[in-house]
Amino acid sequence: MSVPAFSDIAKTSNDLLSRDFYHTAAAKIDVKSKAPNGVSFNVKGTSAHEGSTSASIEAKYADPPSGTFFSLLQLIAYTHLDTPYKLNHAIVLRPGSAALLIFYRHAGLNLTQKWTTANVLETKLELENNIAKGLKAEALTDFVPSSQKFGAKLNLYFRQPNFHGRAFFDVLKGPVANVDAVLGHEGFLVGAEAGYDVQKAALTRYSAAIGYTAAEYSAAITATNSLSVFAASYYHKVNSQVEAGAKATWDSKGSNNVGMEVASKYRFDPTSFAKAKVNDRGIAALAYNVKLRPGVTVGLGVSLDTQNLNEAAHKVGTSFEFEG
Repeated sequence: MSVPAFSDIAKTSNDLLSRDFYHTAAAKIDVKSKAPNGVSFNVKGTSAHEGSTSASIEAKYADPPSGTFFSLLQLIAYTHLDTPYKLNHAIVLRPGSAALLIFYRHAGLNLTQKWTTANVLETKLELENNIAKGLKAEALTDFVPSSQKFGAKLNLYFRQPNFHGRAFFDVLKGPVANVDAVLGHEGFLVGAEAGYDVQKAALTRYSAAIGYTAAEYSAAITATNSLSVFAASYYHKVNSQVEAGAKATWDSKGSNNVGMEVASKYRFDPTSFAKAKVNDRGIAALAYNVKLRPGVTVGLGVSLDTQNLNEAAHKVGTSFEFEG
């Protein structure tokens, strides 16, 4: 089992408690398609219960690596050269011989461009397993034409069998760096996170987490927001149809109350499932997801304030996903 990122140590329980609950927006639509040349498109739209409608259009081009070295230039003055190394470039000098070798390997790049209704242009360039095995590099930019504001970020991800590290750099703001790392061994996980402002030469935040992950269950304890917000969560896959989980949260800088949330998921068949959750404030949510046919999925959700059933505090939402 691979080691997750720091933010995903409690992913199974967080997904059960937050994903596929459709009451958070009045309506959502997600349309995905892929062209024969590998370019994929994604159009999203959200109609909020309060506020304006938001939408975005995204295009992504994936250029997979070839894994083959090609000789572009070869100037040789020798009778025989025998080397076991595969290099991008090499200058070899030996008594009685000299060689300049230049090689090119198809790197494999992913280019994603996005335009939102907030008039923000976003570009992301990804390069994975090229500089080093297990290393992924991302360069992200965002531009607001109306205000001429420009942002640039650099993200690095490094994964090994028992390690997962990430580094996020906001180049133009601060600059600010956020770094996290997770070590794993036989299901046990321990991780830490820290943020650093280069201009102020000070830590901006720090967090820590421990967890355990098995095939059918997982548990995690996290301390975030500079070790001021503590959370404990668990997830249990009871059988092929039933999943259950819970999460308790305490903010040491807030009230003395502990927030509690419990959720469950029941799969009727391979194409449909239902979810339910309730928290300590009496807010209950129900959701139903069904795959009508390949590429068409519909979700329905409702949120009820069980302590104020006569008030207009309830929410209903829908979700439509199309993929071709």
